[in-house]
Amino acid sequence: MNLLPFISVLIGAILWGTTGTAQSYLPESVHPLTVGALRLAGGGLILLFFAVAMRQANFGEWPWRATLIAAVAMALFQPFFFGSVRLTGVAVGTVTGIGSAPVFAGLIEWVILKRRPTQRWAMATVLAVAGCALLLLTGDNVTVNPAGVLLALGAGLTFAVYSMTSKIVLEFAKPAASVGVIFTISALLLSPFLFIYPMDGLRSQEGISVIVYIAIAATAVAYLLFSSGLKEIPAATAVTLSLAEPLTAAILGVAIVGEELNFFAWMGVGLLLAGLIVLTFGRRGADETRAPYFRKQVQDKKE
Repeated sequence: MNLLPFISVLIGAILWGTTGTAQSYLPESVHPLTVGALRLAGGGLILLFFAVAMRQANFGEWPWRATLIAAVAMALFQPFFFGSVRLTGVAVGTVTGIGSAPVFAGLIEWVILKRRPTQRWAMATVLAVAGCALLLLTGDNVTVNPAGVLLALGAGLTFAVYSMTSKIVLEFAKPAASVGVIFTISALLLSPFLFIYPMDGLRSQEGISVIVYIAIAATAVAYLLFSSGLKEIPAATAVTLSLAEPLTAAILGVAIVGEELNFFAWMGVGLLLAGLIVLTFGRRGADETRAPYFRKQVQDKKE
């Protein structure tokens, strides 16, 4: 049983979970969409440069349609997610956005790939999403804004679409080249935000350090690890494993920022861990280890 792809996705999600703590060191005047555009630009260009330098970028049979869909999905995820957080709060926005992504991913795989979700995935997803809800919905001031919830669902859907279409690209390209090209296009789509919102708070040494960390560790390295694992496992499985992100953010909030978790929040931590353990170490069916779907389709048509 090869655990490396699962561990790779988990480590990538853990690195994502450090983003919130890193952003807490930025001035409040820095808009999250500015950070989103800069992280995609920095991370994408780093990986693209690496892929070109290592001669990993072969554009001869590059799946541009899937690449553009993935880039648009990742670009849309930023305003959807941050807009939902602004309208309905961090708790509801995060739970709805991140928690709905595995469900959307499972449905997309079922409808498009005809890959029926496994019982192990369903059990792990229920445990992880329930844990995420307990972890983030236990505050006293929880408000539900319908428009914010719709934006959060849009964030969950776009992340699921990104994961699915990114997996298609990964069947034709190396992870560094795949993420580099997709994120560079996404950054170009988000570039207008760099002129809309002020960037004064990013010109300090601390601001530059935070952006560099987010671009390199929480974006380039994190998505490279996520994509390396995604290449070998179903997209729905990878998206469920990405729920390690809020788990990491909560633990770092307690350990570094000084936040406190109540009893129900710690129960959520336990359920999230249980779901991730079930998905990583549980028995896998033959359907999860079959040959790449899209490349096989292309080869069958050529034959």
